[in-house]
Amino acid sequence: MLLTQDIINKVSAQAKESPRLRMNYNLHESFEDSVQRMFNAIEPGSIIPIVRHTTCSETLILLQGKLRVLIYDDKKQIIEDVVLDKALGSIGYHIPKGAWHKVESLETGTVLFETREGPYEPVKPEDILD
Repeated sequence: MLLTQDIINKVSAQAKESPRLRMNYNLHESFEDSVQRMFNAIEPGSIIPIVRHTTCSETLILLQGKLRVLIYDDKKQIIEDVVLDKALGSIGYHIPKGAWHKVESLETGTVLFETREGPYEPVKPEDILD
């Protein structure tokens, strides 16, 4: 499958129209796949809770826009705060398994490539820090 700017533009437009202000374009065939891969378009103002994934790590690669990545300790204190911005040379972030984290879009049209181990597992209530 050829991955094109048109796909990114389409998922970004869908995020802008979504009540959640974000939209995924999945590249994996099933939620059971051993690797989950997607384009994730996130608009400023999208509400994303502080979460952790206890069974997998995840990697974010910025394709366009700007994204803030926040890493927290168990007491909800920020221990790392980075901005992904191609102009600054910061293009991605690897979130280790079990790390409390949150992302915030800092610019309209922000799209990232996200990958994590599968199969897909919804976040459990005990894995939400908000």
